[in-house]
Amino acid sequence: MSIADDSGPEPGSDEMIAAEYVLGVLPAAERQAATRRIEAEPDFARLVDQWEARLSPMAAAYPAAEPPASVKAAIDGRLFAGNRVQARGVSWWSSLALWRGLAIASLAALALYIAVPYLSPQAEVSAERYVASLAPTGSDVHYFVVYDARSQDVGLSHVTGARPEGRDFELWVIERSNPPQSLGVIPVGQSVHLDVADAVRNKIEAGAQLAISLEPAGGSPTGQPTGPVVAAGDLNSI
Repeated sequence: MSIADDSGPEPGSDEMIAAEYVLGVLPAAERQAATRRIEAEPDFARLVDQWEARLSPMAAAYPAAEPPASVKAAIDGRLFAGNRVQARGVSWWSSLALWRGLAIASLAALALYIAVPYLSPQAEVSAERYVASLAPTGSDVHYFVVYDARSQDVGLSHVTGARPEGRDFELWVIERSNPPQSLGVIPVGQSVHLDVADAVRNKIEAGAQLAISLEPAGGSPTGQPTGPVVAAGDLNSI
């Protein structure tokens, strides 16, 4: 197993604010403040330009499309039917922490996506790449995962949730109805990597599920999850 601790933008830093500005996830007031900084601070304006240059090639890969009017109507119906948002007061939809968490997860994925061509400039990026957002399951643990089938590497970005002292998080792949297969204990760090053993490489495919369980230090003693599942999500090809 190889480990690489590559720190991404720190929450609240100019780097993060610039990236969030380009992604369009800043709240209105913060976006206005960032716009003023672009006009007044050349260093911050350069950061924004750098993030636009990094992210614009991804947008170019997708042709423009006009969604049907029914899409917005359906979304509005689900979000605001019966004035549920107003009735509940400050809902989770309006939670800054939620959107910041999602923005951090998105940035982690983008950082991994962008880094691959630069780390291996002579190699073509494999078409066989998968992503999964391992969302909390009865916990506050959230990881974003990118799997590169070419290099058999699993990259994990830690979004939220701390492991209890003396315990470890272990990553599992679940293929159809087969028993879970361990991908290894997740090292401590914001951005870490796991090499995938030959025996489980063919288990990782689009539609398979990844899950994280809380285990004793060093991992499960039985070869199967022994502790609670704290996060899970499906793999999707990109």
